[in-house]
Amino acid sequence: MRRVPARTACLAAALLLATLAGAPAPAVARDLPDTYVVSREDGVLPEGITVTPNGTMFVSSDGLGTLYRGRVGDPDLKPFPARGLEERSSTLGVHTDRRGRVLSVGGATLTVHDRHGRLLAGRTAQAGPLGAPRLNDLAVTKDAVYVTDWDNPVIHRAELRGSTLGPLEPWLDIRSAFPRFPARYWLLNGIVADESGSTLLVASNGTEAVWRVDTDDKEVTPLDLGDQSFGADGMVLRGRTLYAVLNYGAPHGVYIARLDAELRTGTVTHRLTDGELDLPTTLAVHGCRLYVVNSQNDEPPGRPPYTVTALADPTCGDTP
Repeated sequence: MRRVPARTACLAAALLLATLAGAPAPAVARDLPDTYVVSREDGVLPEGITVTPNGTMFVSSDGLGTLYRGRVGDPDLKPFPARGLEERSSTLGVHTDRRGRVLSVGGATLTVHDRHGRLLAGRTAQAGPLGAPRLNDLAVTKDAVYVTDWDNPVIHRAELRGSTLGPLEPWLDIRSAFPRFPARYWLLNGIVADESGSTLLVASNGTEAVWRVDTDDKEVTPLDLGDQSFGADGMVLRGRTLYAVLNYGAPHGVYIARLDAELRTGTVTHRLTDGELDLPTTLAVHGCRLYVVNSQNDEPPGRPPYTVTALADPTCGDTP
């Protein structure tokens, strides 16, 4: 998931103010690494992450487009032999579905691989109102894949029918929710769906808000988190608990909010900002641990090794 450069974030915030006054872990946590090395190769700049119910971890590379794979019990990841990514120089969002397939996005393409790296499907997004797409993150439901576009205020959708993936098409131009906000500063980022697939939560760095989208009627409303500015990057939704990584406009870290039953309002209950995080972008939740990507993708970018930091989930044991 991409971050907003400081100058862009400040401009977007100023414009906004001007216009609008899972499964148990396979091992005991103490036996698991606190830090995972994604790669020691220069220029990787890790970005997205997902952890499957059996503890397999996938991490994407913004810098090279590569996918990396490992296990929560092993501190070192290795390149995942995902065929067909040679022409994609950047891979951002990565997730798996209930069939064990690995879905990822970057540039204008959505790709689907099996667990061995065989390319099952590839879909290309259409240009949006501002030009070529730059796909950022994705949410997988039982009947569709929804994808955010960093360069256009558009959510794309590909229908899922069993093992068949339909074309990736523009599904929602989100500008209607806030017409006065400049189109080029929506900067759509993380996206999550509830268990039924009827509700999406979409992060917009530019508006410093998370937007709730009803997938039936496409109604878009802001998620009300009180006075908390919430320009999230990557997110995870577990029941009514929203985990989000913030990396500009607030201390870097993981912010956790408890939402109401309809996912319309919520309260930030935890802020994990004291760990050794290096420009975190997103996270995965597995067992009672949070796996946070250290992108190092600052100005200038950092150097290897590139890592994932594991943190204890303070909500573990709470009612979903």
